Amino acid sequence: MSETLTWMQRLRQGLSGLLGGSGVSPAASAQGLPVNLGGYEFTRTSPAAAARLYGVDQALLWVVVALLLWGMVMVYSSSIAMPDNPRFARYAHTHFLTRHIISLVLGGAIALLVFQVPVERWEKWARPMFVLALVLLALVLIPFIGKGVNGARRWISLGVINFQPSELAKLATIIYAADYMVRKMEVKERFFKAVLPMGAAVGLAGVFLLAEPDMGAFMVIAIIAMGILFLGGVNARMFFLILAILVMAFVLMIALSPWRRERIFAYLDPFSAEHALGKGYQLSHSLIAIGRGEVWGVGLGGSVEKLHWLPEAHTDFLLAVIGEEFGLVGVTLVICLFLWLARRIMVIGRQAIALDKVFAGLVAQGVGIWIGFQAFINMGVNLGALPTKGLTLPLMSYGGSAIMMNLIAIAIVLRIDLENKQMMRGGRA
Repeated sequence: MSETLTWMQRLRQGLSGLLGGSGVSPAASAQGLPVNLGGYEFTRTSPAAAARLYGVDQALLWVVVALLLWGMVMVYSSSIAMPDNPRFARYAHTHFLTRHIISLVLGGAIALLVFQVPVERWEKWARPMFVLALVLLALVLIPFIGKGVNGARRWISLGVINFQPSELAKLATIIYAADYMVRKMEVKERFFKAVLPMGAAVGLAGVFLLAEPDMGAFMVIAIIAMGILFLGGVNARMFFLILAILVMAFVLMIALSPWRRERIFAYLDPFSAEHALGKGYQLSHSLIAIGRGEVWGVGLGGSVEKLHWLPEAHTDFLLAVIGEEFGLVGVTLVICLFLWLARRIMVIGRQAIALDKVFAGLVAQGVGIWIGFQAFINMGVNLGALPTKGLTLPLMSYGGSAIMMNLIAIAIVLRIDLENKQMMRGGRA
């Protein structure tokens, strides 16, 4: 049993590090801390180094800005020809770009306000925020309140933008799960007291999400909750029990849903005569787009698949347009940026936990799991490695509420990093 726990502890350190290096640095060992503080030292530094140490994480901020700007360009490139379709004939060529910019501006303004909020406030708001998310998930199912698109009822119209409660639910789950683990730390080895209540809360959110239906969002929320429980120190046997239950639940959902089964079969052979014009249509054209791009791409604006061949090119399949216009080089760069971003966020979480700020650390790591896992699913779908699933590419795809919640989550992570650095220099967070 002790060997199993030791192995699980090592696995937790590896996941929380997310390629952030192995073992414990000499600096961390000297301080008696269990994790690497990322090279920060309690020593005198030059004014320039002090600004880097105590200010906002410049590298993280610029990577986020780069993804946002590149996404804005690609949203315009992938949607510019949509008004040629009779369905969008009344839209201007800049319709989606304009709405995307509005979302970026609103999201940026809200993120600036969120950055001013101390992390301890989020701990107090955790339960009310999760309840609010559940209420909105229920409201979206009510006719005349929820807005339906393509057979799914997932949005609440707010005039300028359509708000998607499932995006708020992702952030609310992160904050609630982190607060839950802090409160249940003493009983984390007991299934019925530590895991079952959290499982019931996530299950209730899943009922609302599957009624929309939005299995992709439910999958992300379930992974977020499970990841935070794992990093929070839940017993190894309980963790694998939760994992087995989740896998069985998703298998049953697919097996009992004819259209989900068809999507799986289409994923296995998207170019067959049976699926090419049906459930495999999006995937087949996504692969054609990426294949046309080859190594260097056909150039910005030169995509052919976005000309009414590839559905949802500006949302779920934005990476396919990137692959066609920027080639293998562009896709590889996007993958590297998201890998670095997820890794950096996880390191910030490790720093917070090392400073005995468990709630803040779990929140940061939850955001890292969210962005990293959702980007992984979206990329896998675009590249044909995973079955088609309606999840956007974080920070890049068109989608007002998704962009805003992504920016709010990043603002919280930056605030956690700022408070970490304030504590490192001997001040109060």
